[in-house]
Amino acid sequence: MIRNSLNSLFKSFTISSESSVINSTRTIITSSSLFRNVVDRKEMLRSLPATDEGTGGENNTAVDSLIRNKQQLFPTADSLNKMFNGVPFKDLPIVNIRVTSNNTIISFTDSKGVPKIIRSCGIEGFKNTRKGTNVAAQTTAITFGTKTLERGVKTVRVRVRGLGPGRMSAIKGLQMAGLDIVSITDSTRVSWNPPRARKQRKL
Repeated sequence: MIRNSLNSLFKSFTISSESSVINSTRTIITSSSLFRNVVDRKEMLRSLPATDEGTGGENNTAVDSLIRNKQQLFPTADSLNKMFNGVPFKDLPIVNIRVTSNNTIISFTDSKGVPKIIRSCGIEGFKNTRKGTNVAAQTTAITFGTKTLERGVKTVRVRVRGLGPGRMSAIKGLQMAGLDIVSITDSTRVSWNPPRARKQRKL
């Protein structure tokens, strides 16, 4: 008796739930203009944005083949006296790029190291975490390059120090400003005796 009443109640519940499902249909309208029709993989790869320079890794170059071809990529004993636009290499002004994860500082010094111009991403107007981006470094480098050209200096050598997102972007900004970069020196400090790592946390 009780079983029959439970079965009839269950059947009536399923019939009512099915009817409610049938009655509650929705229509979804989509506009085809929002979707891109990608035909093949090559077209899809062309439509993707270009990878940012500096995040894709460095280009590998076979040094032995360059030495065999006698390309002058490495300094020699005569490099200090080599002339660039009528100025010896040792007398060229230096652009120092100090890169950190939070900021990029660019300074212009003469060949003896006396500073003339200093600009940073914070001076340029970028605040907080935006100071550490490659866009901020490139914008600062373009402004810095125009100020250097106003002083009548076009040929410079670049010295980069530190690790951060603005390394390649700052050099590219100097080139976009119109400076003629003769050499790029990486003077990042390397600790041969780093501090001892903290012991592992016990959970």
